[in-house]
Amino acid sequence: MTARILVTGANGMVGAALVKHLRQDSNVEVIEAVRATSTGNRSPQARVIGDIGPRTRWADALAGIDVVVHCAARVHIMGETDTSTALSKFREVNVAGTERLAMECVQAGVKRLVFVSSVKVNGESTSGRAPFRYDDVPAPLDPYGISKSEAEASLMKVAQHTGLEVVVVRPPLVYGPGVKANFLRLMQTVARGIPLPFGAVDNRRSMVYVGNLVDLLSIAATHPAAAGQTFMVSDGDDLSTRGLIEGIARAMDVRPKLVPVPAGLMRGVAALLGKKAVSDRVLGSLQVDIDHTCRTLDWHPPLPVAAGLQATVAAWRAAQP
Repeated sequence: MTARILVTGANGMVGAALVKHLRQDSNVEVIEAVRATSTGNRSPQARVIGDIGPRTRWADALAGIDVVVHCAARVHIMGETDTSTALSKFREVNVAGTERLAMECVQAGVKRLVFVSSVKVNGESTSGRAPFRYDDVPAPLDPYGISKSEAEASLMKVAQHTGLEVVVVRPPLVYGPGVKANFLRLMQTVARGIPLPFGAVDNRRSMVYVGNLVDLLSIAATHPAAAGQTFMVSDGDDLSTRGLIEGIARAMDVRPKLVPVPAGLMRGVAALLGKKAVSDRVLGSLQVDIDHTCRTLDWHPPLPVAAGLQATVAAWRAAQP
């Protein structure tokens, strides 16, 4: 029997990769949900839903759909410093918009909603503690993480009072073809041979290659044991900042230029410059425990980190003018 799956945020890095992955399965019919302002190539059956928020009309997009994978979200906006204003904007899209989608899923007879959340629901750091687990008490610190945590709680309430099955997936940093922000800047820096002061850093950070993430999302969309569950996801091989730079350099076939600057010194300088949060991300640890995910869904990341980095670097190089 063919499952009809609607993917929101289908023009984003994760959403686009998921659509491509699902279309390889002959038992799945995948439909893209896109904003009215989205551009680029999309399939004839794509459904335009406009901006996501508490008043979004989903009825037409949800007609005949069995499962929704909700990848769309408001993400970090560079330069946004007003925390209260940012939280309000995150809540409008990530909380109220998600709750609206869930309620319309119930009305449309959708069986399951898979919500792409974030490790930020757990917190920002595992330095000095065990890796984050699926059953940890939420401890988000920034507006984005708070909004994702509140969205999860809202979805679970909908599930408790209706027949909608909710599945939550919390990824850490996602990388792959089309990656932007800090990961892109790091690749550019390594490619230019610029010395980096992380030769003595011995932290551990979980990441997930987009191909591994969408493989899990496709399983979570239909696996009977996934209903009502929260899953952590990663590549299953955590790297130090130094190890990540070395991995990117190997994928580029270049020698990384790493200078062994003590982490304590870098933290001190970052604090003086008002960049403590940045130094925490680069020098601290953030690990997730995926044992529950692997056991519950009989899943293991299909691609190793080296293959993910190789594909990411190759796509970046191919996009260069």
